[in-house]
Amino acid sequence: MGNFILTQLLGMAWLNQLVGALIKWLFGQAFLDSTLGNALQFFIYDFIKIGILLCFLIFIISYIQSYFPPERTKKILSKYRGIGANTLGALMGTITPFCSCSSIPLFIGFTRAGLTSGVTFSFLISSPLVDLGAFVLLTSIFGVKIALSYVLVGLVLAVIGGTIIEKSRWKDEIEPFVLQGDNVDLEMVKLTTKERLWYAKDQMIFTYKKVVLYIMIGVLIGSIIHNVIPQSFIESLLGSGNVFSVLFAVIAGAPMYADIFGAIPVAEALYLKGAGLGTILAFMMSVTTLSIPSMIMLRKVVKPKLLIAFASIVLIGIIIIGYVFNMIEYLFI
Repeated sequence: MGNFILTQLLGMAWLNQLVGALIKWLFGQAFLDSTLGNALQFFIYDFIKIGILLCFLIFIISYIQSYFPPERTKKILSKYRGIGANTLGALMGTITPFCSCSSIPLFIGFTRAGLTSGVTFSFLISSPLVDLGAFVLLTSIFGVKIALSYVLVGLVLAVIGGTIIEKSRWKDEIEPFVLQGDNVDLEMVKLTTKERLWYAKDQMIFTYKKVVLYIMIGVLIGSIIHNVIPQSFIESLLGSGNVFSVLFAVIAGAPMYADIFGAIPVAEALYLKGAGLGTILAFMMSVTTLSIPSMIMLRKVVKPKLLIAFASIVLIGIIIIGYVFNMIEYLFI
């Protein structure tokens, strides 16, 4: 039953076979067996699979999120302090299906509400890095152990990063307009089940439209890596045996601007080509949390010293995670 869920429901192996049969019917077996045919099959299959899973997951997550509007979330988080509060802030980030740039308005709201810097930065790190949708998509590609490990290390990184910032002088390096703005504590609006379903549907459509281009680009890059670039090249450059593979992955991921859903197809292709597990995790984390556009947006609300501290903490954490998972990769095979 578990294998059926992973391969047929989450992995959608039936869809891959259907796409292959359709390409064969249209262009013939010779084309299907060619490099171009394999790349086309990978692109169509992965794009449709991720789209179906993403829409379903965003609908479910948005329905859950309808019970946690910003006002209620702020009230819940304001009751806690210390590492427990930072952990809760990181967990709250898992139910926000946003990229890092769209998480920043919530970060501003949390700061104005008087939440500790540990909570706000733990949330800011985990929100683009880890969510329920990413866990299910990663499970469909890499299996439960790797997906669960990614979520756990992402949460640990968020909690540690938030705690370090909270215990340091950097927490005062926030732009004045963030602290001076009004914090409107709206009365909770009770929604009916029908209204929550409509809200979830609207969020699903909105989110898919926002990320579909990044998914398409990610799948296209993944199909090229999977079918054009030789496996020996990938293994020599990004395999766990290369001591610099994690650094290469971080350098390659940081200039990109995509959420976790756009990074996963590339990670899948790298994994199939023999890239190290830690290297792949480092790549996905750097894409989602260290992208240059995200840093530019974050600079609008924090001063340079805090921005550098935030980026340094996350960067060091990602590199450590990458090397550790490359060392213990054998446990996941």
